[in-house]
Amino acid sequence: MLLKYFYDDKLAQASYLVACQGTGEAVIIDPMRDIDPYLQEAKKEGLKIVGSIETHIHADFVSGSRELAARTGAKLFLSDEGDQDWKYENLDSVEHQLLKNGESFKIGKVSFHTLHTPGHTPESLSFLLTDEATEIKKPMGIFTGDFVFVGDVGRPDLLEKAAGVTGSTEKAAKDMYDSIQAFKELPDYLQIWPGHGAGSACGKSLGAVPTSTVGYEKQVNWALKETDKNSFIHQLLENQPEPPTYFARMKRVNKAGAPLIKDLPELSSISSFEELGKLLEEEKQVIDTRDSAIFAEGHIPGTINIPLNKTLSNWAGWLVKDQGEVYFIAEEGRADEAITALYSIGVDNLAGYAQDSIVNQADHLETYKQISPDEAEKLMNEQNAQVVDVRSQSEWESGHIEGAQHIMLGELPDRVDEVPKDKTIISQCGSGMRSAIGVSILQASGITNVLNLEGGYSGWMRRKK
Repeated sequence: MLLKYFYDDKLAQASYLVACQGTGEAVIIDPMRDIDPYLQEAKKEGLKIVGSIETHIHADFVSGSRELAARTGAKLFLSDEGDQDWKYENLDSVEHQLLKNGESFKIGKVSFHTLHTPGHTPESLSFLLTDEATEIKKPMGIFTGDFVFVGDVGRPDLLEKAAGVTGSTEKAAKDMYDSIQAFKELPDYLQIWPGHGAGSACGKSLGAVPTSTVGYEKQVNWALKETDKNSFIHQLLENQPEPPTYFARMKRVNKAGAPLIKDLPELSSISSFEELGKLLEEEKQVIDTRDSAIFAEGHIPGTINIPLNKTLSNWAGWLVKDQGEVYFIAEEGRADEAITALYSIGVDNLAGYAQDSIVNQADHLETYKQISPDEAEKLMNEQNAQVVDVRSQSEWESGHIEGAQHIMLGELPDRVDEVPKDKTIISQCGSGMRSAIGVSILQASGITNVLNLEGGYSGWMRRKK
């Protein structure tokens, strides 16, 4: 048997290739939309990808299962649990098998046993993996998807907060408790292969270690240690981060099936500032993916800065519009990376891109300054400058600058009218990274007198000590 691990650090998402080397057959667990890494690995190992297994209908990225079906003929193994609202659709064109609790299937001499593990979502499945070629024929590990993570468990509130299923959170939390109790009965030696790592919005305190064991998680994972149901539910629901707005769209897309990448419109290459300027005049959204420090030194007015780093997918999910054409600016040689990242969260309305050299063609560039906490305090005291705190609700509640206005970054475009126009604005987050994006949003909205607090709230508090 062969097991390979893949990780997309922009999504904090893990996927897996499992193969029977005897038959040369392989399956992918929770594939990302960009399936080229799986195809390359399969070719290197002399394998044929024959299946794609999904633990649940994903909310944070576009599944690559239908891409695999189209390009390799892979059979889809999907959940048949949950009510009618959480059944996969439009499956007539692909070979598939719907699975319920307790059912098993094989790929060569590798078997998968299905466990229904509701809580994160009603249809959630986990899969026990057994290599039947060994003498003991016992499961060696479990693919848990968004059910059990290293150090945490999946959040139960996404159906209500992101998908709008009113009243579903409490029931999901109770389901999660029951699923955890059953999970704790599994052998301690079982390896755990989760669907996400640190940085994912599918939980609140995920660990950065990629794998664990059932026995270890019983010792360290708060959710497996908590025995009181009411206390468990309270802790599970407390301080969950705000789910990005694109989560609701992803649930719909993955339930119905995303369009194939080959069927998406071809992107145009924008080579002149005149062309880009016309798009901005037409109020097309243009995302500048350069580093924030470079953006601050000079950028085209009207563009929004979402740097092409680990956080791009998350903040693009919040800030990129669902409707209308979307364009982006990228450093030379990084356009394909940006396209892959944006397609991974369903930004299928991408229409074109420009290389960063286009910025130098502009007649006028906009800038902004970074200021220290001492400079910020002086502006607040002497000029009545307004701090806009773009951190999450839980961060705000744990402590904030006196007199600051709280507007979470993902909500800023829709609440920009709440920001005073007659004051100097100081954008502030935890470290200065999110607030830099906030500056670009405010400037693109016509608020030009904006500064960024260097070091964010952390720097502010260090100065106070």
